[in-house]
Amino acid sequence: MKQQFGFFLLRWLANSLALWIAVRILTTGDFASSNAGFATFLFAGAVLSLVNAILRPIIVILALPAILLTLGLFMLVVNGLVVGIAIAMVPSIKITPIGAILAGMIVSLANYIISGLLEKYRYSKEMPHAHK
Repeated sequence: MKQQFGFFLLRWLANSLALWIAVRILTTGDFASSNAGFATFLFAGAVLSLVNAILRPIIVILALPAILLTLGLFMLVVNGLVVGIAIAMVPSIKITPIGAILAGMIVSLANYIISGLLEKYRYSKEMPHAHK
């Protein structure tokens, strides 16, 4: 239980950092605007985690025909929609629909990296090392 909570905190911080980076990058291209500090992005990361846990599975099921038809590329739109919904709930951060899709790509990349590191950590804990 303690390990799962640690993984949740790590994902929350990764989501917050990824949103902060995404908005900072996208602000220069007029896709997003923000005058928020990192505390606001911590809140946004928590909102994104909740939206990912609650709404994302429903959106994926509803969008399944489009996802299959586009061979998975529609997942970019789904990820952008999830990020857009989460950002809309956070005051002082604004993002355009195209910016949400780009931010979704950045957040997905961060989550992919974190998931890989967590899998590597879990694998190293499960496999006993042979000592000679």
